[in-house]
Amino acid sequence: MKLALWLLAAISLTGCVATPVKQDMSAFHAAAPRSILVVPTINKSLDVDAPNYVLATLPVPLAEKGYYVFPVNTAKYVLEQEGFYEGERVHQQPTPTLAKLFDADAVLYVSINRWDAQYALITTTVTVEFDYRLVSKDGTEIWKEHKRMQYQPQNNNSGGSPLAMVVAAVVSAALTRAAPNYMPLAQQANRQVFVLGANALPDGPYRSSPKQ
Repeated sequence: MKLALWLLAAISLTGCVATPVKQDMSAFHAAAPRSILVVPTINKSLDVDAPNYVLATLPVPLAEKGYYVFPVNTAKYVLEQEGFYEGERVHQQPTPTLAKLFDADAVLYVSINRWDAQYALITTTVTVEFDYRLVSKDGTEIWKEHKRMQYQPQNNNSGGSPLAMVVAAVVSAALTRAAPNYMPLAQQANRQVFVLGANALPDGPYRSSPKQ
């Protein structure tokens, strides 16, 4: 009984969150970008599908902030026609060269540091971790951010026996491990970074005014 209660308590443990440091946004305001080119990501994880998933989640929060975002699939195709098939090679190109291809004001580079699900005892922790860099068309870095998010399935059967709760937790963890759902975490990370965070992007020129 004590072991079961201890195991359940372990599921709910969370780490401390550091207070984000406020960035100097003077370079961003000086560049005043209106359009953003999102280039293919660098993938440091073991999931070969992660770059396409992450790329698909980036345009929406940027558009919500009021920036024109070049269609990511079209941009990817154009870059491939130029011989840039891998994210690593794209990121190695001079930003002015990439921006000139699309007449973009800024280029967004994203690196995937983690995109995995780790099974431990009776829980599975799904983790995504990204580095973001926004560089103006003249090659000046005008904004950057780092984001790491985790998810652990929670057992809501608080009225059952401790043993039943442990069994339910094991089943939930196994299901999460078999089919981890990274997309909600990636979308939350992007939204917090671009829209809600301490260093969120300033509103762009196409931001819709709230209705009165």
